[in-house]
Amino acid sequence: MNPYIRIIRPVNSVMASFSVMVVSLSIGKFDMTKIVLGMLVTFLTTSGGNVINDYYDYEIDRINHPDRPIPSGKMDRNVALYFSITLFTGSLVSSFFLGMIPLIVDILAIFLLITYEAKTKNIGFTGNFQISFLILLLFLFTGTIYSDYYLPVILGIMAMLSNLAREITKDVEDIKGDVNRITLPKKIGIKNSLSISTLLIIIAVMISPAPYILGFYGIYYIFTVSLSDVIFLYSSYIQWKNSTYGQKYLKLAMIIALVSFLVGGLLK
Repeated sequence: MNPYIRIIRPVNSVMASFSVMVVSLSIGKFDMTKIVLGMLVTFLTTSGGNVINDYYDYEIDRINHPDRPIPSGKMDRNVALYFSITLFTGSLVSSFFLGMIPLIVDILAIFLLITYEAKTKNIGFTGNFQISFLILLLFLFTGTIYSDYYLPVILGIMAMLSNLAREITKDVEDIKGDVNRITLPKKIGIKNSLSISTLLIIIAVMISPAPYILGFYGIYYIFTVSLSDVIFLYSSYIQWKNSTYGQKYLKLAMIIALVSFLVGGLLK
């Protein structure tokens, strides 16, 4: 595979770009021109983030992923840096055509991606929060395309909280192998970390009826989101016994919650 294609991790970038369509449907909007442009912005931003990840992790990749473009010698590290700048620039130019607020959100997302790779990735909770906040920004970015903020923020906060809980649980799971990372479990201990994860899950579950109560979604949403809530609560229980199972059930609950957003947007 061409190193310029491989380094952007096209599958991940395409999946991220499709989230714009998913969120659009979740908030009951469907403007194909805006969706396509929004998907392009997300694809370029995600691709730039993947390239900057390889730029900063080139020494680690020599051991863990020696076949990647930079450690394999198929792409010079400085070329990768300029390539990421080009991708980010293309994203910013594209977001400009969506409006000033989408552009500002995109600038913030790029800033967070770069600072995460350069500094906060190995600082535990700060990095966890930063990555989870990017999920909220994705919901907000799609909302700004339509100048519709209320529902995207509610859905984005739920997604952010559940992802943050999973990030913490994953750090508990990986505590023995995280030699070079100052993770939350290392700072405050496993029990305190799981307590925070559990609290985040409970808050997300408590927020979940809001789209129905506020009249954005109908009864079909409640049926679907209730299933995800049950799995969320079960994950918060099982993670105390087995963090690996806990984070897997969290992931399943997040997928069902996303489906419930789609059901809410399509079946009002």
